[in-house]
Amino acid sequence: MWSRSFLRFGCRAPWLPVQDVKPQASLRTVSRLPLLRSCWQHTAPESLNCCWNLHEDHFELKYGDSLMRFDYVWLRDHCRSASCYNSKTNQRSLDTASVDLCIQPKHVRVDEATLFLTWPDDHVTKYSLSWLMKNSYEEQKDKTIQPRIVWNAKSYSEANIPSFTYEDFLLSEEQLKKFLEVFVLYGIAFVEGVPVHLEATEVVAQRAGLIRDTIYGRMWDFTSDFSRGDTAYTKLALDRHTDTPYFHEPCGVQVLHCLRHEGTGGKTLLVDGFNAAERLREEFPEDFELLSTIPVRHEFIESVGGFQNHMVAVGPLLNVYSWNKELYMMRYNNYDRTPLNIVAYDIIKRWYKAHRHLTTELRKPENELWIKLKPGKVQHLPCKSSSCKTFSLGNRLSGARSTQPLHGYSLLITGVFSMAENHSRDTDSCVAAILQGMI
Repeated sequence: MWSRSFLRFGCRAPWLPVQDVKPQASLRTVSRLPLLRSCWQHTAPESLNCCWNLHEDHFELKYGDSLMRFDYVWLRDHCRSASCYNSKTNQRSLDTASVDLCIQPKHVRVDEATLFLTWPDDHVTKYSLSWLMKNSYEEQKDKTIQPRIVWNAKSYSEANIPSFTYEDFLLSEEQLKKFLEVFVLYGIAFVEGVPVHLEATEVVAQRAGLIRDTIYGRMWDFTSDFSRGDTAYTKLALDRHTDTPYFHEPCGVQVLHCLRHEGTGGKTLLVDGFNAAERLREEFPEDFELLSTIPVRHEFIESVGGFQNHMVAVGPLLNVYSWNKELYMMRYNNYDRTPLNIVAYDIIKRWYKAHRHLTTELRKPENELWIKLKPGKVQHLPCKSSSCKTFSLGNRLSGARSTQPLHGYSLLITGVFSMAENHSRDTDSCVAAILQGMI
């Protein structure tokens, strides 16, 4: 048969057409010692949509329309046998450091749905072809980790995104699921009719995630009394920004409730920071690349209660996953940025230019969504993506009282939790499904 001819003469075969495969056995086994030059092999005749190829340092698999490549060390490391993986704890048992970095399988066998690899010590690794496809780099590099809908003021208003009532939010699993879906996709979600006190606000926060203790406390109220060393505790207008960039892990979600407001002003400005960053990527790709690679320090300094808080974190303004270049977090806060002393002089002007282009996009009037918080209306925001705030939105950039100073008195209560903790509190795997692009 064709595959045998190619093996004998050591030639590299093209993809073998299905009609050229003459059934001989339901399974096919190939010896790897000594290693021959690579050639494409078919699986059993019952599965005609799979071909595979042995190379000196990796295994190549075509399954359906997918072409995948797997390093042999990777294949040994990810073995799911009982001695290598604890299925009860979903944790690896194999000592990765013990795997020979030059390892090669000595036998390969593929049936209609499964790959079998026999290693030099006679250990057998078994993979389903669908699992390999799901976990291949080729499958993951184009896959979005967190689907989201970017928006400006017009598109957000036209989407007619619902608010959720306090009673339904607490009592209905279906309403909670819809709330989480709205929040994950748009980065903003509101609960209406919440009793105007701290305890009820905390109940709302706990319904969506695990509240995170910070230097500010667990749940805390604040007003413009300058009781903390932060511009948010003044009556000054705040420009677009994300919150807590000085945390190594910036807070993922901020819950904000206005308990009392007297006077004028005090509106909250929300801007979709991801929308602005994606526009930057389209129009000035070199600026996007620079802002996603150059690290910048942010810090928070205050003296309160007889002691000093000084928190510092380092990271680029735009954070992207290395394999698919997906934007997942922003650290845009001109208030908390320290002197740019870790950026070389020959790069600094380019950084300022890129920062200016991003800021210009964030300040475009069509991107500004103005809202007025009122007692009973609780707002959930991502702190890492909003760029205009005093009330932050886990990434969606918020700018509270932005360009609109407060005249009078306002008392607000807030709390934060991590995005990972929020995602772990899903209902019927709602958030997990959203993240996998299933909703």
